Amino acid sequence: MSSRTIALAVIGLVAGAALAFLAATATNHQPGLPEPTSMGKALVGGPFSLVDQTGKRVTEKDFLGHYTLVYFGFTTCPDICPSGLQVMSAAIEKLGAKGEQITPIFITLDAARDTPEKLGAYVKSFHPRLVGLSGSAEDLAAAAKAYRVYAQKVEDEKSPGNYSYDHAAIFYLMGKDGTFVTHIPHTTDVDDLVRVMNESVK
Repeated sequence: MSSRTIALAVIGLVAGAALAFLAATATNHQPGLPEPTSMGKALVGGPFSLVDQTGKRVTEKDFLGHYTLVYFGFTTCPDICPSGLQVMSAAIEKLGAKGEQITPIFITLDAARDTPEKLGAYVKSFHPRLVGLSGSAEDLAAAAKAYRVYAQKVEDEKSPGNYSYDHAAIFYLMGKDGTFVTHIPHTTDVDDLVRVMNESVK
């Protein structure tokens, strides 16, 4: 094969790769261009019926009139959940008066172990207004589904009967009418969470 033929083949491969890249990124936002817009509101949140840390049955209607900052996890979570709840609590305190408009909520994914009593002791260590919600496995699965939360029970092969959860770690800011406002990843620091909530809470 001549050197000219090889060169043409290489050029063809490069051009093909470039076209494939452009096709793959055509729907993605490009730097310098306006952000794409979406129509309507995200389908996040909705009806739920759970039990708070005092043993009282509550629904989403009990929180109407207040912003809520919702976080899913479980009390035996070793690091991600405690870290997220610490950030949540610190951000609400740092917001001052605006923080008083926000009810922080922690919804467990562990129906078997996280009783109202256990949740009551757990949430006290983070914020005095933090609401802990539990319920039956079915109730919790329905709440997780409403918030589009990924959660998967993981059994410990070395310790039968012991388990944890792989789960999405996201803060969900909900409006006074119970509708979705925005979501914030758990890796957000206190100042960034304060900024997002300060911009969103009117």
